[in-house]
Amino acid sequence: MLLFIVFAPLVTVLIILFGAPARVTALAGAAATALAAFLALFSYDTASAGFQFVTSWTLSESWGLHFSLGADGLSLIMLVLAALVLLCAVWFTPPNLNLRKESLSKEPPDARPVPSATAPNERLFYVCLLLLASGAIGAFASLDLFFFYSFHELALIPTFLLIGIWGSGDRFAAAWKVTIYLALGSFILLVGLILLYRSVPAAARSLDIRALQSVATAGGIALGAQHTIFLLLLIGFGVLISLFPFHNWAPEAYASAPAPVAMLHAGVLKKFGLYGLLRIAMPMLPEGARHWSWLLLALLIGNIIYIGLVTIAQKRLDWMLGYSSVMHMGYIFLGIASANVIGLNGAALLMFAHGISIALLFAFAGEIRRRTGTLVFSELGGLAKTAPFLGFAFGVATFAAIGLPGFANFAAEVMIFFGAFRVGADLGSFHFFQVATALALWGVVISAVYLLRAYRAIFMGEPNERYRSFPDLAGTLRIPALLLIAATLIVGFFPNTALRVLRPTFSPSAVAETSR
Repeated sequence: MLLFIVFAPLVTVLIILFGAPARVTALAGAAATALAAFLALFSYDTASAGFQFVTSWTLSESWGLHFSLGADGLSLIMLVLAALVLLCAVWFTPPNLNLRKESLSKEPPDARPVPSATAPNERLFYVCLLLLASGAIGAFASLDLFFFYSFHELALIPTFLLIGIWGSGDRFAAAWKVTIYLALGSFILLVGLILLYRSVPAAARSLDIRALQSVATAGGIALGAQHTIFLLLLIGFGVLISLFPFHNWAPEAYASAPAPVAMLHAGVLKKFGLYGLLRIAMPMLPEGARHWSWLLLALLIGNIIYIGLVTIAQKRLDWMLGYSSVMHMGYIFLGIASANVIGLNGAALLMFAHGISIALLFAFAGEIRRRTGTLVFSELGGLAKTAPFLGFAFGVATFAAIGLPGFANFAAEVMIFFGAFRVGADLGSFHFFQVATALALWGVVISAVYLLRAYRAIFMGEPNERYRSFPDLAGTLRIPALLLIAATLIVGFFPNTALRVLRPTFSPSAVAETSR
């Protein structure tokens, strides 16, 4: 089943390249991947826990290189997120790649129209979109450090092409910027992973994540090495996640990217760095994590407070959503920094919840831009009168992103705040963790300000004369929107649907074992 999930998008790419209809084939491949991911999730044996659906082939005995796949609760939640967002991203891709119509109002002077689509361009677009998703899916399912890293690198080239060819605004600059940032982050990450491998005693060296975990749990990595390696991994993963102050690439990239690309990158691929911290850095380098916890807390406050205030100042929906995505990473970092059961479960749950809500918002932003040619707040208004379903669905996505009760984001954020605040309580004094938690709570207020202001500017008031015939979402596009809304509501009202598979990964015994 796991082999199917990993290779279904790649096989779909080959089928498209051999001449099959691009859109229909991509939809079928994405739907099959999503169905298999959900089947794997509900087939997971929580009583046995650990990695299941394990498959392994030896590629090089001398190098100890194995192509190994396996999934525990954390992996499965991320695979479901990736498969679901992939399906909806393909679904939201308009026929003939009409990603951005000619502007009906004044656009920024550097805006360039998307080249008119031809059959080869359409085929290439879907191939790149599927390869981007394949990189994330393969990384989440890999049990070998080499393939864990390599699958993520697979997604960098299609990201560059998707933004550079089909993006809007100054898409060439955005494409190069995101590529350079992510390449530098990947290089620093590679150095950290090599040092991690070299820090293990020679007799026990392995690229298998499970073997490295066993050595680390037994105290096989020296404390001094942990401090250095964790800092490298934090910076490497941090650049990929857009941790402050390495965040500059993300808002411009997401504002320039086509909506389906922003959905996949912000909703799924950016979670690779967070997944890496939870899978590798925290459990294998617990002393390093404790040593640098003050630095992580200081940087995540920059994500939440500073980036949050910058988000309020934005005058375009695409840039606002780009900065919003950066800001909300701070909450997940707070849960990871807490390093306790409540905080880690909350961080993993928020990775899923944020991926759903930001994908939904970027999908709607893409539809608004495609119909109006602008995302400037001052040029929009009153769209709810002519597009009531879009207004309702955008409002639901807004409430989810803010973290209102009943949505998955709320359940996750509450766990993170309790987990982080508890760190100081366990120490018996008012601790820096509690100060950071109190500051992070203001992020909820900041989120409400910029998201509700955006909703009012776009959907409330009298419609602009140019948009009085603004069409509502077509019936076919309502299906993926409702799928994402259903996902955030189901997990919000019944968080145990996700936590039942996450608990074995972040159980009290597992957390105590890795922090010993």
